[in-house]
Amino acid sequence: MAELRLFYQEGTKIKISKSLDILKKIDKKDIIWIDLIDVALEVESELEQFLKIYIQEDDEIEEIEMSSRYMQTDDSIVANSNFLLDSFQIEPVSFIVKNGILVSVRNVELKSFNETVKKMFVNTKGFPSGYHVLVSLLETRVEYDADMIEDTTELITNLSKSMNANSDSIDEDILIQIKDLQEKVMIIRQNIIDKQRVVSNMLKCDFFPEELRPRLTMIVKDINSLFEYTRFGFDRLDYLQDTFLGLVNLQQNKIIKIFTVVTVIFLPPTLITGLYGMNFDIMPELHWRFGYPFAVFLMIAFCGIILLLFRWKKWL
Repeated sequence: MAELRLFYQEGTKIKISKSLDILKKIDKKDIIWIDLIDVALEVESELEQFLKIYIQEDDEIEEIEMSSRYMQTDDSIVANSNFLLDSFQIEPVSFIVKNGILVSVRNVELKSFNETVKKMFVNTKGFPSGYHVLVSLLETRVEYDADMIEDTTELITNLSKSMNANSDSIDEDILIQIKDLQEKVMIIRQNIIDKQRVVSNMLKCDFFPEELRPRLTMIVKDINSLFEYTRFGFDRLDYLQDTFLGLVNLQQNKIIKIFTVVTVIFLPPTLITGLYGMNFDIMPELHWRFGYPFAVFLMIAFCGIILLLFRWKKWL
């Protein structure tokens, strides 16, 4: 759904407009943030002419090279970063900051943006410029990344408990769940690495407000702590994968063991049956009255002896 939101100061309050017509009525220095959600090219062109900026196309925003992820001029910053949806789908977002005005370009609704808007109206003094909005957006996004890591960690814990409770009925669905969780942890890690690169470059910016540098430094520290959690998640999933393969091997060994025992138990009866199934003329038991019961007795006796031997050796 296409939407434009323009946040500006009016006295001590922050107001919002959903049309660029407000630009003719307010001073440019009062503009804080212009949020573009899948707007038409005409709107982007009008905004480019008004602010003297360039809004990148979608394919440019999605470029992975560092020169495309972060660019800096004498008076502006262009930063492209990835934001995660709840479905773990990556959504690219472009940020442009010039003369204290933030322009954000995206295609879908994002929770971190809506949460930042709430913060703005609760604490209007804390958002005097677009730089403050940008830092708050990054802080909120890192908080959501931490929540996603916690949720994923809980899923890993539940999977581990499930494997312990159902160790006798392990199936391939568990391996698929492990692979799915590995993908999620990898996506989260890739996402926070992207944030780290962008924030690190902002710290090097000469005209970035000094009052915001401690907050940027704290974001980097938070990201570094998230790295440890993702590494721990990978280690746990590797352990679960090894455990799964070990349980599968145990199940296969049990099956092979059963087949081996059955084969060994019925081997002597098969041998006896083969002997008395020969068609030789001279066989002492062939015309013996108790020949058949004797053969059956031998079969049962050998089976019993083998079972007792297996139990004595504790193979059963």
